[in-house]
Amino acid sequence: MLIAEVFHSIQGEGRLAGVPSVFVRTSGCNLRCWFCDTPYTSWQPEGEERPPGDLFEEVTGFDCEQVVITGGEPMLVKDVVPLTQRLRAAGHHITIETAGTADLPVAADLMSISPKLANSTPTDSDWSARHDERRHRPEVIRRLIGAYDYQLKFVIDTPDDVLGVEDWLAEFSGVPADRVFLMAQATDRDSLGEKSRWIAEAVKSHGWRLSPRLHVDLWGNTRGT
Repeated sequence: MLIAEVFHSIQGEGRLAGVPSVFVRTSGCNLRCWFCDTPYTSWQPEGEERPPGDLFEEVTGFDCEQVVITGGEPMLVKDVVPLTQRLRAAGHHITIETAGTADLPVAADLMSISPKLANSTPTDSDWSARHDERRHRPEVIRRLIGAYDYQLKFVIDTPDDVLGVEDWLAEFSGVPADRVFLMAQATDRDSLGEKSRWIAEAVKSHGWRLSPRLHVDLWGNTRGT
């Protein structure tokens, strides 16, 4: 497995925000979001090849129940399956962070899906067409939300993006409003606060949830936090 980093921090987003967690970040992605906050796992993937057993030993060494497998796109990495199975057997709670465009039979207690709307497509890039073709895989989304406990996290940059969330949800009937989290596209505290204030109004009117981004609020756009 190509691994960009392993670190102990707190979950910054979604339902489990604020919970101490060990993060295992895979490197490599089938998308190229213009706002990607981990370009070292997508635009310029880097990392070290490591076997699942080695990762298991490091993760369990932190003595932390919550484990987050993130990326990049971890659902592209076949060795994630035995890693999650072994961690689950050892009593860990597993969150998988995915864009919902790839599928593996992982062991997961929470499938944290971040669907990529049209607002994610890069412009003036060789990746524009490829990204747009790959970013929405409804058959994968339906499989994941049918098989796992899940949350949906949407990155919001402008007010028009809220309409994109409405259109996306119209395709998937039956998604409870409390599974839907909106979070600001931001890499610093000021931008995060400014956008979160108007996003809160959209959340209130739809019954959705406003997701914090605690890692941005506390440490900014800093790797390994």
